[in-house]
Amino acid sequence: MRRQLMLMRPVPGPSPIHNLWAGTKLVIVLAISILLTIAPTWPVIGLTAGLIVLAAALAHIPPSCIPSVPRGIWIVVVIGSIFTVANGGAPEFTVGPITIGSSIFSVDTGGSPLLNLGQITVGIGGFLDFLRISALGLVLLGLGAVTSWTTHVADIAPAVAKLLRPLRLLRLPVDEWAVTIALAFRMFPMLADEFRLLAAARRLQPPPPVRLSRRAEAVEMCTAAMVVALRRATEMADAITARGGPGRISAVPQRLRWADGLAFAVVIGLFGLTFAV
Repeated sequence: MRRQLMLMRPVPGPSPIHNLWAGTKLVIVLAISILLTIAPTWPVIGLTAGLIVLAAALAHIPPSCIPSVPRGIWIVVVIGSIFTVANGGAPEFTVGPITIGSSIFSVDTGGSPLLNLGQITVGIGGFLDFLRISALGLVLLGLGAVTSWTTHVADIAPAVAKLLRPLRLLRLPVDEWAVTIALAFRMFPMLADEFRLLAAARRLQPPPPVRLSRRAEAVEMCTAAMVVALRRATEMADAITARGGPGRISAVPQRLRWADGLAFAVVIGLFGLTFAV
């Protein structure tokens, strides 16, 4: 059975990662993302992957949370890797001499070959770069997934508002920005469920007397999705108004604890190991 991607839905249960302040997790995600952008090397990717696995183990995230990869994505990855091998690049190795016999390729088996291709140099530098970029993407996805599985959406707005507090000196709408970011994270799983419901209802409908074109079906589905999104936005706006407005949502008191300091120390140690390697 295919497992779907479930983001912005915390895994139940207390853990050292769940107890961290949401702002700490956001700062760590930003810092590691910058580190991987500046130095996307294999040692950095490996250290970051190990840190993510350790955080997932401490958070008691079950393997069932990992979504199944569709078969089409694997096909695209295999085809892309084949094209990257054709690009060559160091390191290189030599194969041959290769000769073409009556109907097969053989490696210098003697006799009278029909065609002698000689030695062939194959470079796998492009393939290694493809693997490194793929691993980098998986690490970033894992970093975001672990953060979303251990952070409640309600804690994001106060954390963003506190992190952006210095911008209030410039009279910028920090509270509105924080609430907007939190609502975007909140609406993502809700809209995903609504779209799955629309798709299931579409499949259960009896076939129309006149078959619609793919363009007409796409327009119909987009229209239904827009109506659902507007309805959800209206409900969310009413809920915010009932709670006292965006300023009330982003004003929840929060403070750093010793566990947050330990998390920052681990990330600083990761940076130190990166520059040491």
